[in-house]
Amino acid sequence: MAERTCLAIVLAAGEGTRMRSARAKVLHAIAGRSLLALVLAAVRDAGGTSTAVVVGPGAAAVEAEATRIEPEAEIFVQDERLGTAHAVLAARSAIAAGADDVLVIFADTPLITPQTLRRMREELAQGAAVAVLGFRPADPTGYGRLVMEGSDLLAIREELDATPAERQIGLCNGGLMAFAGKSALAMLERIGNQNRKGEYYLTDGVAIARQMGLKAVVIETGEDEVRGVNTRAQLAEAEAALQQRLRRAAMEAGVTLVAPETVYFAADTKLGRDVVIEPHVVFAPGVTVEDNAVIRSFSHLDRAHVGKGAIVGPFARLRPGARLGEDVHIGNFVEIKESVVGAGAKANHLSYIGDTTVGAGSNIGAGTITCNYDGVAKHRTEIGKGTFIGSNSSLVAPVKIGDGAYIGSGSVITQDVPADALALGRARQSVKEGWAVRLRALKALGKKKPAAE
Repeated sequence: MAERTCLAIVLAAGEGTRMRSARAKVLHAIAGRSLLALVLAAVRDAGGTSTAVVVGPGAAAVEAEATRIEPEAEIFVQDERLGTAHAVLAARSAIAAGADDVLVIFADTPLITPQTLRRMREELAQGAAVAVLGFRPADPTGYGRLVMEGSDLLAIREELDATPAERQIGLCNGGLMAFAGKSALAMLERIGNQNRKGEYYLTDGVAIARQMGLKAVVIETGEDEVRGVNTRAQLAEAEAALQQRLRRAAMEAGVTLVAPETVYFAADTKLGRDVVIEPHVVFAPGVTVEDNAVIRSFSHLDRAHVGKGAIVGPFARLRPGARLGEDVHIGNFVEIKESVVGAGAKANHLSYIGDTTVGAGSNIGAGTITCNYDGVAKHRTEIGKGTFIGSNSSLVAPVKIGDGAYIGSGSVITQDVPADALALGRARQSVKEGWAVRLRALKALGKKKPAAE
């Protein structure tokens, strides 16, 4: 397999009108990735050596997404929608380049796995000219049936054209197909449009292969892998199926999910061993959590890195650029953004840390705010090692707090603080003896409160 070349043709020209969206169907996302991106990732992991993406007219956004994921992908335009075989032949020049294997995949089937695509390629390597992906739905109504003779596929029969006996067949067409590169173009060019819709159906490639004396086979898979997305409801179903897959993979890899059904992963979430994830945690794309970390309930992580043994939450938010070192503690209602928090540092409650470096072993008191935005630009705060930031302090960036320094509670710090210094930035307390007694007396008489003197 490693020596065989593979062209993947990804069909992304569908209009997706049932989505009721201004956005192209294949750009809608599940688990933080577009449907198209998920399919392209599966193709790459299946050993695809070149990729052709077939789009409709004026689909600049789809082209941009395809080339963002696969910069070397060739883009082909299907000017008229005349069927699936017509769409594949829009990439005629890519097919003619002569790859050993040609995979044809729909961009709206985001749950296809690299393992299944590799199984299809293996059949081609063993001499099949066509490999069709089949599945056995609970209710086959509406699906094309795969008519078999032993291990050979004779035909794909659409339900309207099937005989009563053929409609009893439980093995159905999943849509994805693979062709031997040396005969792919010859087969595709022989497909006609003599049918009720006057379209060129890729499924006719099976009958063409049989006419040419070539072998067609079926690879079976589960229903989820061929699940297409045409509506918002189906998008939600695909999301649920992918989340189940991601949760199962996490637990099999040594992660504890206390309530798996309440945890939502991105497709690229990376989790170490013995990580514990409590209920109701959401991972946006780009998150890595190292070994032995604990993510407590109702936390949200987005493009963040959590070090070994760190504790996050409950009710914590890690925004893009948050990097937590080993054994860091980030507690309830703490938000970290574009900041590095050194090993053993703690911010246990009610704080905002943005555009900041926090040194190892520092303690960030409750209510601490790094004031990083002046209305025009963002500025950085540098907090040294072993510092103590008292509760309800505001650090007005740009500012540096030296190693071992103490910031008194309630301070507003606008100037750099040297190492091992104590900084206080608050008004001096004033006490007015007996003032409250006089206030209550005046209230009883219906008069105004006494002056503060």
